[in-house]
Amino acid sequence: MRSSELTTGRTFGVIFDLGEDFFTALADFCKAREVRQGYIPMFLAAFSDADLVGTCTRVEDPMAPVWSNVHVTNVEAIGCGSLAYDPDTDQVLPHVHASMGLKEQSATGLTSHLLGATVQFVTELVVVEVLEPRMLRPKQPHMYDVPLLEFG
Repeated sequence: MRSSELTTGRTFGVIFDLGEDFFTALADFCKAREVRQGYIPMFLAAFSDADLVGTCTRVEDPMAPVWSNVHVTNVEAIGCGSLAYDPDTDQVLPHVHASMGLKEQSATGLTSHLLGATVQFVTELVVVEVLEPRMLRPKQPHMYDVPLLEFG
């Protein structure tokens, strides 16, 4: 177990509009407001399409991450995530999970790691900036190169 006390900074309400790409809009927000790290305690969204980590095929190594995706359309979603910083690329690295209901299939639900999404109507987020400690997401060679959050 690892833990660190977080010193938080600003808290933002953020709205992504119709047709925006979720991760592009998030990157644009972080750049415009100079947010390098933090967390998204919640978001509410309607997506015209989205990609989530998933597969319908047999997984050879159940401990290994699944790198394939499932594509869905016309969904309502809730989710949360964290934002780490990569000083080598000067980019914010989001890690976002979402639960989605397929509107046209009795709101059948899916939950997984969000890979991409296009906003339908509106997406509302709360973003909380973390000032300290540094939040990094280095790849872990001994764990399939999965990038894991570290406090530095």
